Parts: sequence; structure tokens; C-alpha cells
Amino acid sequence: MSIEFNNESAVQIDEAALLRLAEFALSAMHVSAEADLNIVAVDEAAMEQLHVQWMDEPGPTDVLSFPMDELRPGTPEQPTPAGLLGDIVLCPQVAESQAETAGHSTLDELLLLTTHGILHLLGYDHAEPEEKREMFGIQRDILLGFHVQERRS
Repeated sequence: MSIEFNNESAVQIDEAALLRLAEFALSAMHVSAEADLNIVAVDEAAMEQLHVQWMDEPGPTDVLSFPMDELRPGTPEQPTPAGLLGDIVLCPQVAESQAETAGHSTLDELLLLTTHGILHLLGYDHAEPEEKREMFGIQRDILLGFHVQERRS
């Protein structure tokens, strides 16, 4: 599995933790070890530009996902085929603000946003209540499993 991380923001990020989380999440979703994922952290100005360009919404946002090969979750018996999963763009400054409001660390917020972005790349959405329940339930399970694994390491 090839996961690339590029920090183009001025914020220090625990890149290793985000990469471990991405590997854990992709494994939990039975994505092929041959799939590729890119994660980029950008500043607020760059994120605002992307948000306007792709979502037609003003202001920076926390995470954007850009799927490439439209891969979907696999199963233990039949993992997702090899391919380019896509790009996740994070804005650490927005994450920092959200983390403060939520009462947890910026790293925890970035882990949540990375998981959220991966699920969007795999075709999950939260526009409808049932979709939201499913997506956020999977997101919660992945994060809980990841934290359990991290404590054991």
C-alpha cells in the first residue's frame, strides 16, 4: 500500500500517526495493499481556494476528498482491487479550531478527518440520515480500533 503524505501547511503534524491511521483504516475496509492514497495538508488560503473551486462554497473547510478510481470497500475474501484511491486534503488550522471546540487534541481531529476523508474516497456520504448513521458508525469503529491498536504498541 502506498500512502504519500505532504505537509504544505505551516503547522507541525504527526505524519507517522496519520500514516498509521490511514493504513489501519484501509486495512479495516479491506482495500488492496496495491491501492495508492495521497494525503496533503494545506493552509487556510489554499483550502479556501479548493473549497470554492470544487464545492462552490466560501471559506476554508476541514477536509476535502478527491476520489480517482472509484474504489469501494472490499471484503476479507475479496479485497478492493489495486488502483488509485485518491487524494485527501486536510486543513490543520481548521482542524485546530474544531479540536478546541470539541475538547480534544488537534491530532485527534486530524485522525478523525483523515478517516472521514478515506470513507468519502470509498464512496460513503452523509447527505441522508441513514447514510450519515452508517458512515459515522464506521468512522467511529475505525477510530476506536486504531486507538486500541496504538495503546497495544
